[in-house]
Amino acid sequence: MINGQRLAVVMPAYNAEVTLERAYAELPRDIVDTVIVVDDFSRDGTVALARRLGTVTIAHERNRGYGGNQKTCYAAALDAGADIVVVVHPDYQYTLKLVRALAGLIAEDVYDVVLGSRILGNGALVGGMPRYKYVANRLLTFVENLLIGQRLSEYHTGYRAFRRSVLESVRLDANSEDFVFDNEMLVQCCALGYRIGEVSCPTR
Repeated sequence: MINGQRLAVVMPAYNAEVTLERAYAELPRDIVDTVIVVDDFSRDGTVALARRLGTVTIAHERNRGYGGNQKTCYAAALDAGADIVVVVHPDYQYTLKLVRALAGLIAEDVYDVVLGSRILGNGALVGGMPRYKYVANRLLTFVENLLIGQRLSEYHTGYRAFRRSVLESVRLDANSEDFVFDNEMLVQCCALGYRIGEVSCPTR
């Protein structure tokens, strides 16, 4: 728990056997109540490894896509009674040592949604993000900020924290099953007036 609030960390996984254990090892277990891995019909040993690590493991019987995977993640976290939900890719691109920082900003009632941004600071290029991806990320973010009146540094991070009430009020079922899911969620959060903050996150 963090400030008396139950914290769940959810990992939408696909062929993550090589990186899952390293990511899991960085979790601040003193504050995390539940760890949920949702496997999107991987072809490797992700499911067996997740179970061996002791996580709540959900295995899709068919590939539902990135958005479909996250829908299962959030539903499972809410069913587990989480007050704060942190979603992070288990590909070891993001350090899970920042779970405390993201969740803490919600637990202290500073924000309702917190993003782990690879763009704040110099972490993205230093951490190895290809330059063409960095440029595309910046252009897309510029356009999205113009369209919805925000000043976020990144809309495409796979590291996010949400207050329970946010996940209960956004229309997850209306969102894409694919990668545009992340953008749709943020647009919904902005439309509903939720406070969105960012934390600088180094990348690998």
